Amino acid sequence: MNTTARAPAVQVRPKSSGGMTYMRRYWTLYLLLALPLAYFFIFKYLPIANILVAFKQYNITKTVWQMQWAKNNGWEFFIKAFSNRDFRYAVRNTIMLNMLDLVAGFPAPILLALLLNELPYRKFKRVTQTVAYMPHFLSWIIISQLALQLFAPTNGLVNMALRGAGFNTIPFLNESWHWVATYVFLGIWQSVGWNTIIYLAAITGINPELYEAASVDGAGRFRKIFHVTLPGLKPTIVVLLILSLGRILGSDFDRPYALTNKIVNDVSNVIATFVYTSGIKSMQFSLATAVGLFQSVVCVIFLVAANTIAERMGERGLM
Repeated sequence: MNTTARAPAVQVRPKSSGGMTYMRRYWTLYLLLALPLAYFFIFKYLPIANILVAFKQYNITKTVWQMQWAKNNGWEFFIKAFSNRDFRYAVRNTIMLNMLDLVAGFPAPILLALLLNELPYRKFKRVTQTVAYMPHFLSWIIISQLALQLFAPTNGLVNMALRGAGFNTIPFLNESWHWVATYVFLGIWQSVGWNTIIYLAAITGINPELYEAASVDGAGRFRKIFHVTLPGLKPTIVVLLILSLGRILGSDFDRPYALTNKIVNDVSNVIATFVYTSGIKSMQFSLATAVGLFQSVVCVIFLVAANTIAERMGERGLM
């Protein structure tokens, strides 16, 4: 007689699709993404077709597909822009001001974050950080009026103090290179506190055991900064540097437009203000689109080049 117990048969169920199971489980998250995706598609991707205006004769009564092509196989307005002396000066000024912002302004939030991280009193640290990033919420119109009250050549507070102390006044706003220095200084003052938040967040992600190990090895505060904090900040610094290099030919409109005046127009006229004055105000929309397209293409080239260099140097980069 066979007494061997027979094992129960295992029912094999057909495996359901992993993707369908995932979608059924997390469909609400994708539903929440529908609105922002629709926003980007409607307001960011569909208007890309209008870059054809740069290659066509603009006509407000026609669609972009009905407009006639510009002369010189569509390159008429690019040739017109590069033959314009004001545009060449605008490109020069944009690169110069952005490079100065990068050299002087990029290390500033890193240094401030390191200093705030070393403060032993948390309340003082929070107050200092709050005061530092408050200028970020001021518009450049307000900042320009503050600059006028402080740095005006005759009745500015700083020059009045210098004159009262027996020193010569400084033409902060009515001499080209002094204006450039004032422009860069105000840019750092306005953005340094806000950018510091990113680095402080990155510092909090550094493993505290690394600091404890450095203390055991006898490292002081400066050695901890150079051998623990800065290496921990390196990935964040590289990513933000790549993004900054990608904007090397980009320019804000409000900052140079609010701070400029006719005396320093030779250094304050940037691409954004050129597009406004020579393109939009003069109703040369094809010219304005051509300049904007050139600016965007160059920014993408700088961004990709900086990212490639970072990856070849062993950093993660953006992609």
